Amino acid sequence: MELGRRERKKQQTKAAISEVATLLFLERGFDAVTVAEVARAADVAVQTVFNHFPAKEDLFFDEEGWWLGPARAVREAGDPLDALEAHYLTSIRERLAVGHLATWKQFVATIEGSPALQARRRLQADELVRTLAEALDERSDERVRNRLLAAQYSAAQNLFEDELMRILPDDASPAELVEAQQALEKVVAEVFAVLRNGLTAPRG
Repeated sequence: MELGRRERKKQQTKAAISEVATLLFLERGFDAVTVAEVARAADVAVQTVFNHFPAKEDLFFDEEGWWLGPARAVREAGDPLDALEAHYLTSIRERLAVGHLATWKQFVATIEGSPALQARRRLQADELVRTLAEALDERSDERVRNRLLAAQYSAAQNLFEDELMRILPDDASPAELVEAQQALEKVVAEVFAVLRNGLTAPRG
């Protein structure tokens, strides 16, 4: 029982630090905020922050192992492309359900304004491609095709993010968030249709 209470307290502390850090980063930019400032705002010691988040970038990218999701989806479902499409759509719907889609523009803008966050994002994308390719290898021995599909999925995620940034209004209302999600889902369907059918040369 005591261990259970201690673990709950740790999780509560971690969540509180993460929430404070996110607000500061979105408001002022990642590079302009120090770990010491996060600690003061969260009313904890600097060492407590590092106990929960080994690096400053972990305070921003606090969704543990999100890049492992596509590989997990492929392992748990039937057709790989169906699994990847469903996985991405689920993540978008979950963001809308908990209100995170509204802050997505700020989130992306914060990444674009920080070389450190861009570098961490590239490492995560590389890990996504690697783990997804390994999951595809377990289903098929077409090694080159599997790596191409993994790379295409990673590129598709970048495209989805760009489209969402274009579609989503600043300070979107709940109705506009739903409209943005619906528009993005149409883009997702179009992209996965291309992945299934292949690209053809444009007609001149």
